[in-house]
Amino acid sequence: MVTTASGTAAEHAAELSIPAAVQSELKRALPQVAADAVQAIIVEVPSYAEARDYLVGNIESAVQVALGSFLTMAARSDDPSSPLGPARQASYALGRGEARSGRSMDALLSAYRIGARVSWRELSAVGVKAGMSAPLLAQFAELVFAYIDELSAASVAGHADELATAERSQERRLERLALDLVRGASDEVTTRRAERADWAPPTTVTVLLVPDERLHQARALVDPRSLFLSEDLPDLAASEDFVALLVPDLRAPARRRLLRSLRDYGCVLGPARPWLQTASSYRRALRAARLVAAENPTHATAYDTDAHLAELVLSADPEALGDLRARILKPLDDLSPSAREKLVETLRLWLLLGGRREAVAAGLFVHPQTVRYRMGQLRELFGDDLDDPLVVLDLVMALGVPAAQETGTP
Repeated sequence: MVTTASGTAAEHAAELSIPAAVQSELKRALPQVAADAVQAIIVEVPSYAEARDYLVGNIESAVQVALGSFLTMAARSDDPSSPLGPARQASYALGRGEARSGRSMDALLSAYRIGARVSWRELSAVGVKAGMSAPLLAQFAELVFAYIDELSAASVAGHADELATAERSQERRLERLALDLVRGASDEVTTRRAERADWAPPTTVTVLLVPDERLHQARALVDPRSLFLSEDLPDLAASEDFVALLVPDLRAPARRRLLRSLRDYGCVLGPARPWLQTASSYRRALRAARLVAAENPTHATAYDTDAHLAELVLSADPEALGDLRARILKPLDDLSPSAREKLVETLRLWLLLGGRREAVAAGLFVHPQTVRYRMGQLRELFGDDLDDPLVVLDLVMALGVPAAQETGTP
């Protein structure tokens, strides 16, 4: 809001004494002065030329009120500040209205400059004709332009405040939309929220989880249409400092470029999903972030969930994976920890490499004969189960995670 304290215009008014006869002539000229000022604005400011009816119906009246307040102030040198408060408030409201109408600050200031020029030209002509002396005319000019400066400053403040308010309101609408998307609200609710936020739905949305301190850098790397959510993320623990970016239409080439740019950010990139299924991308990204944190708390590289699908599947139910490992590897329970570890890793590579002894030996950095010996031990322990496809399937799933990343039963 604008203040009502007296300013430069009031100070000039306190030094001015306009004869009553001159005041009367100036007031009589106000309607024509206001009309001429508005016509000049229409002609000289393109954005106002498209709003002729608005100008004639509203701005002309506002100009008359402003000029009337100005003459009242000039006539009351004993208390010149009293009319300024309402005039400033009206100018502030005018600025807010212009912002709501979509006109720029530059257009508004141009209108003030043109209005001041026309008003001064015509009021000074009336003043001279009514007998105003040259020294008084000079003082009168100072007062006119000081008054216009104060009113234009009030309008600028109103314009800026309206834009800031509108921007905050839009940000809140977009945040509510982002929250509905990651929560998985109904299609009807989410679609209506997108319409209210004037957000054109993309084909897909990819959720990017970013450490809070990296949000500013990450936002500069993604599509400007991306939504972001820094608070109230569903299922996020207090110790997890992620914020979510909802990136529209992130196709494969752009995805690869983004991952390269984020390589040192400690981010997690979920899968691309139809925009109404954004919650699916969010849930996978969050689960991946927790998996990464559990395996390596100091992890600082970008993690692409699309490149780790098997790992995510195997870690989906850690307790079930632990139970599976305990059951399927029971034949190894009587071995020492060292012997067990060697046989488990040998069996894992044997299964994953299709039984190619040379490749398994290279992966273990041992001689192929060592692999042959260990596989002989494993066949003694497991018997014919190593030839049973169902047992082999369980072993592949149980041993799919390397020994250093094993997930045991809690």
